[in-house]
Amino acid sequence: MPMTQTTENELAVRMVGITKRFPGVLANDHINFEARAGEIHALLGENGAGKSTLMSVLAGLYRADEGEIYLHGRRVHLRSPRDAITHGVGMVHQHFMLVPVMTVAENITLGLQRPRFLLNLAQIEQEVADLSEQYGLRVDPKARIWQLSVGEQQRVEILKMLYRGADVLIMDEPTAVLTPPEVEDLFVTLRRMASEGKTIIFISHKLDEVMAISDRITVLREGQVVATVDTDKTSPQELARMMVGREVLFRVEKQEVEKGDVVLEVQGLSALNDKGLPALKNVSFTIHRGEILGVAGVAGNGQREMAEVITGLRKATSGTVRIRGCDVTNCSPRRIITESVSHIPEDRLGMGLIPNLAVSDNVILKGYRRPPLSRGPFLERTAIGRFARRLIQTFDIATPSTETPVKLLSGGNLQKTLLAREISVGPSLMVAVHPTRGLDVGATESVRNLLLKQRAEGAAILLISEDLDEILALSDRIAVIYEGEIMGIVPADEADVEEIGLMMAGVRGEAKPSVE
Repeated sequence: MPMTQTTENELAVRMVGITKRFPGVLANDHINFEARAGEIHALLGENGAGKSTLMSVLAGLYRADEGEIYLHGRRVHLRSPRDAITHGVGMVHQHFMLVPVMTVAENITLGLQRPRFLLNLAQIEQEVADLSEQYGLRVDPKARIWQLSVGEQQRVEILKMLYRGADVLIMDEPTAVLTPPEVEDLFVTLRRMASEGKTIIFISHKLDEVMAISDRITVLREGQVVATVDTDKTSPQELARMMVGREVLFRVEKQEVEKGDVVLEVQGLSALNDKGLPALKNVSFTIHRGEILGVAGVAGNGQREMAEVITGLRKATSGTVRIRGCDVTNCSPRRIITESVSHIPEDRLGMGLIPNLAVSDNVILKGYRRPPLSRGPFLERTAIGRFARRLIQTFDIATPSTETPVKLLSGGNLQKTLLAREISVGPSLMVAVHPTRGLDVGATESVRNLLLKQRAEGAAILLISEDLDEILALSDRIAVIYEGEIMGIVPADEADVEEIGLMMAGVRGEAKPSVE
């Protein structure tokens, strides 16, 4: 479908023939893209379709190998993010561009031309606090980035661009870590910005959000434009079909599985967060073989700390963690791995994988000590290559080769690489934290089916997600956490969305005779 004809003076952004190549990958193949002033333009496509690359060219992070960029009718050469900011283009990235050891306020002002010499940090912190309050993106301006949850870090990224007053605001999965009320607040803000003549380019895999917020939608597939359509003239089913080139099932088929013995037993668990404040308070639950326990809650209510205590990455201050009857409280991660525990962390690239290592090296990180991947102190590269190729084929990982650094893979293929490694060990317990965050509809379908397959094969799965639809679709039971406490545990087939919403807001659910 040809792009909608638009007069030059209406266009805020015009990208013509943009081509960008990486080693072994043609990310953007002569793409033409237009966005009008005063519109919210959604950019859709599978992971690896070239959306983020195209917008990184517009944001000055990459230089196109071919093509031209026009802003408000004038050709520009964007050699750096500073050039882009100078021309009023700001980008909120899916993978955060933050300095961990610096505070929120320092990150938000980093790179600005003013102030040049004297930094009035107290004034900036107040401005950030006011801005965060205004947009409902609450975060402590004095907190250091490493102390924040992924959700809070995403809020900092959004605030950073709002603070700069970008005229063209590129948002790459901005709602992935926001609650439904926060999403609505953000949408109100975006609509107000668009009404003031600003251009919002909204990258999202959530089709319902795209339908709700956008004026027009451009769909990419394999580095090319498939279509640009008016939002009110399309449907989620049509968009999904254009994205992946086939029909997509929007509901997973969850088979009945008979529960087995208890695999994970958590009793009276308490722990502190990175600031030394209580993050978990007397948490208790169990998970059986062949069962998925979903943990629902707003970001920053102890979910990350719960996963880290269970997998040995954080010390508990009290309580016990038992896996298959064995007390592993405060044991090392390596010791817990020996109990056949797999972990899908929320930060797949920063914590789950080693960006600069090859796909083959990343998939052996749990098994490299054992034959046939090693012989004594030496790695067996031939066996490692065979192992990696088998996982790439089994899990349908799109990569130029087994030796490609994982940092060059798309989000969906990063997650498949991580799942391939964690599933290959035959886990008795899998701790999956936001396993489909930021993935397109096709990759989301694939990951959810992999989790259900592990459930059918007898694994116990702790599923931590802020996507309530995902929790409801995959879980056998649902635990709701608020400020580090379990507000209630309910069977998924009896779950009431309103009741869960109330528990997420701190209203304790009705007492249950048993948490099992």
